[in-house]
Amino acid sequence: MKLVECVPNFSEGRRPEIVAKIRDAIASVEGVAILDVSSDTSHNRTVVTFVAPVENAVDAAFAGIREARAHIDLTTHTGEHPRMGATDVVPFIPLEGTTMEDCIVLARTLGERVGRELEIPVFLYERAASTPARENLADVRRGQFEGIRDEMNAGAANRIPDFGPPRIHSTAGAVAIGARPFLVAFNVYLGPAQNIDVAKAVAKAVRGSSGGLRYVKGLGLEVDGQAQVSMNLVDTEKTPLYRAFEMVKMESEALGVSPTWSEIVGVVPERALFDTAARHIQLRDFKPDMVLEHKVRSAIQGGESLTSFVASVASPSPTPGGGSVAAHVGALGAALAQMVAGLTVGKKKYAAVEADMKEIGLQAAGLVNTLSALVAKDADSYSAVSAAYKLPSEPEEAAHKRKAAITDALLGAAEVPLETARACMQVAELAAACATKGNTNAVSDAGVAALLADAACRGAVYNVRINVSSLEDKSRGAGLVGEANKILAQTRAYVDRATAAVDNAIG
Repeated sequence: MKLVECVPNFSEGRRPEIVAKIRDAIASVEGVAILDVSSDTSHNRTVVTFVAPVENAVDAAFAGIREARAHIDLTTHTGEHPRMGATDVVPFIPLEGTTMEDCIVLARTLGERVGRELEIPVFLYERAASTPARENLADVRRGQFEGIRDEMNAGAANRIPDFGPPRIHSTAGAVAIGARPFLVAFNVYLGPAQNIDVAKAVAKAVRGSSGGLRYVKGLGLEVDGQAQVSMNLVDTEKTPLYRAFEMVKMESEALGVSPTWSEIVGVVPERALFDTAARHIQLRDFKPDMVLEHKVRSAIQGGESLTSFVASVASPSPTPGGGSVAAHVGALGAALAQMVAGLTVGKKKYAAVEADMKEIGLQAAGLVNTLSALVAKDADSYSAVSAAYKLPSEPEEAAHKRKAAITDALLGAAEVPLETARACMQVAELAAACATKGNTNAVSDAGVAALLADAACRGAVYNVRINVSSLEDKSRGAGLVGEANKILAQTRAYVDRATAAVDNAIG
């Protein structure tokens, strides 16, 4: 299972009943695990941290945004923290087994849906940004709700959203949605509020935009009667937690103030704390594998391996069967296309197609997730057919219900592999583009991607046809078979294009 972390920030930290509604909306989505909910009354802001399978992450984030729109009014909102929306920012962060490309796809998908269904303008930021000018969240949020509202009303070119209406939502504002590496929200306190000028000076010295630590964003704030240096560490491998603290300590002491305490908002990778602890006691050659719990987790780590999946296919159980295998093979083809695109991006020789290859990589990442989800979906559709056949056939009323249930289940079982076939056709198209325009050193990989897409599409079409052939009234599924055959023909054309390019390249 591929998991992603999402850390939406909501402009509400003073009404626990509203925070609970938002949290519950997110948690109601299947597969979601809420890791942390942190509210701050001075900031009037709540940070929710959750983990979800990639296929459910957008639904969960959308549920929170929808609930925030219903209950938060930016026209009456006040707080220390800058804000542009009821849901202010929604970053997706890759976890183990998930890529940054996966998260960019999620950000785009969520952004389109929020703009279309909730009529909130969406600005993509960080790695998902559509333009370099929007990579930095501070630049996107500059002016806050009121300033952005005025700029959008004036038709400012730099305020045209990536998704949604070209005007700010009257109460929910706008939202920044993006993809980024793991971020640690780290605050250091410098004593009473009278030290606020010191906090601001230290924040300026520490943050990367002012010449400090490149991967640190910082503000000096007054929080609960104390002076706070509020930091976001956007890459803790390149700027470790301890380095940020040491610089705050050095800069503040130069101004006659010492840190009193610090805090982490939300969650933090264990490695960041291990590295800090190891530095503090001067451990030499420390490795996470030296931690007992780390080794235990590695030994019992969950999730189905490839070996386990193959064993499941080989078992006498009818699931997972050919439809699931076709989807899995299609996902492998998409992964290869993503790999070839990645091997092309950044090479001077292929500068002319770099933008195309970046887009192909993102589309391929999305298809990997789609087809991976279809592996289980196909098995579930077979189970539905099996359950329908087991319904009672007497008396007559029950027989009619059974017949209708079988028809519905068979049609559903035909629609799932049709979905797989559609996705595989897209994989074949991407593979053809990689073979003709991508890195020639990886052209054979593009060819294999095309062949896998071809095999997967053919297998999926077989499954469409066999389920339709089981219908008592086969005309009910004629449209599905017709579409499947057209998809297969188009896939074949893409595959021919790809294999011709491979043959031409390698002789």
